[in-house]
Amino acid sequence: MTRRQALVWIRARLAEAGFSPAQAEAESRQLLAWALKVEGPELWLGANLPLEPAPRERIEAALARRLAGEPLQLVLGSAVFYGLELALEPGVLVPRPETEGLVERALALLDDLGAPNPRVLDVGTGSGAIALALKHARPAARLLATDTSPVAVRLARENARRLGLEIEVRQASLTGPYRELDLIVANPPYLPTGYRARAPRELAWEPDDALYAGPDGLAVARPLAHRAAHALRPGGALALELDPGNVALLAEEAERLGFRELRIEADLSGRPRYLLARRG
Repeated sequence: MTRRQALVWIRARLAEAGFSPAQAEAESRQLLAWALKVEGPELWLGANLPLEPAPRERIEAALARRLAGEPLQLVLGSAVFYGLELALEPGVLVPRPETEGLVERALALLDDLGAPNPRVLDVGTGSGAIALALKHARPAARLLATDTSPVAVRLARENARRLGLEIEVRQASLTGPYRELDLIVANPPYLPTGYRARAPRELAWEPDDALYAGPDGLAVARPLAHRAAHALRPGGALALELDPGNVALLAEEAERLGFRELRIEADLSGRPRYLLARRG
């Protein structure tokens, strides 16, 4: 079997499992390049080379995991987020495209604040995706990050070292020991627990405590808003990614906590997703 034939074989296996033609095409290329440990252009340069036994075994093992429903990013052990390649492993949330929208809004808030060396906290950092994206885009900012998971803390630190980006990561709940912050940004668990029964099967491979947050999905975001009211400096900003079904509810609570200039903004699908606010 050549590499070109292997690509056709992988694509056919994915299509038989119900993947759309576009998804089967994209994932077959990713799986083959990963198994061969080559970049995209190298894949086509050697398309007629024979597929060696070792890469074929890697593909078969990876395909078995993917066809069982495991997210492709966990199978490959990495994901690209805001242009940065992050290592991933089981027990840590896979970063989503919607969260890139949160990064864009956090960057806009930093520009509005105008602080020369802002102190920014990423709560529930996971793989470090948000903190590292912000540090890469705003090198002068001091990026801090918390997570309750020791696996996530270790992985975020490893990603920071590999990317050459300096962030401070602590195992702590919510805002931890940090005060006088210019910006708090978070993609907390926000799905209501009732959603679990109808959730896509890929979510079963990710940690429940990074996805679900009580009956209304606000069991983490609500206390985070309370903590943020004290951890932010006056005029500091809060940026959260939430479920379209509960973002308005938290906005009302944030206003009662003294936050001002509240805005709810939509994601690329037009759904209300992001809550932005300033401490009064």
